[in-house]
This record gives sequence, C-alpha cells and structure tokens, in this order.
Amino acid sequence: MIRISKSVDETVDIGAGVAKKLKAGDVVALIGNLGAGKTVLTKGIARGLGVKNVRYVNSPTFVIIKEHKGRIPLYHLDVYRLNRSNMLDSGSYEEYFYGDGVTVIEWADKIRKILPKKYIEIKLSAAGEGKRRIIIRRK
Repeated sequence: MIRISKSVDETVDIGAGVAKKLKAGDVVALIGNLGAGKTVLTKGIARGLGVKNVRYVNSPTFVIIKEHKGRIPLYHLDVYRLNRSNMLDSGSYEEYFYGDGVTVIEWADKIRKILPKKYIEIKLSAAGEGKRRIIIRRK
C-alpha cells in the first residue's frame, strides 16, 4: 500500500491507522533517510496503541530503546548509531521482537539480518515540500 502524507498530522494519522491492525508480537521495520518521518509515524502508532502522552515518544537514538505503556506495550528502537546488527545481542532484542508488545524499529535496514521472518516494513521518503511517500507492506 502506498500513501502520500501532506503534513505531520497526516503522517501521525497514518501511523494511528497502522496501529489499529497491529497485535502483540508484531514488528514494524521503519526505513528512510534522516527527516523522512520515522519518528512522526511512530508517534501515530503510539497514539493508535493507546499511549497516553505521545509527546514523550521521541527518537531513542542514544538509549536505543524506549518502552511506552498503551493497550498494547510499544517498544520503540532506534538503531541509527549501531554499526553492525551483531551489536545487538540476543538479550537486548529477542524479548522485544517476540514479546507481548509491538516493536517499532527506526533504521531497521541496519539490522535486517536479525529481524523476525515476518514483519511489517514501512519505507518513508520525501515526496515534495512537506510531503511524505509511505509504502507499507508485510514481509
């Protein structure tokens, strides 16, 4: 599915729509350049999962993972600073990938080798002034 977002609010709404179809154990792999809208989309997913204060959903670049409570827990990873997928040991990701929440991974292409066999890939890219092209597909 391809969506074009014309604003930050629309990107949040798209994320909230994605969240309505998610269940515990789902992994969402976000791929896109800096500024493509990965964190904004994650805010929408958080809203759709019932996270109360989505303003606290921000990129966990320096801590790698943040957990947010909602009707389903949200595990938000940002692996931008990782150089190799083997820098995540099994104790630091398997409990999230195969846990009781939804895992959203920014820069997921950096750890593609360790992603579960089934996941949702969302590619974001600029599509003109303030617009984002969002491609959503199940792998």
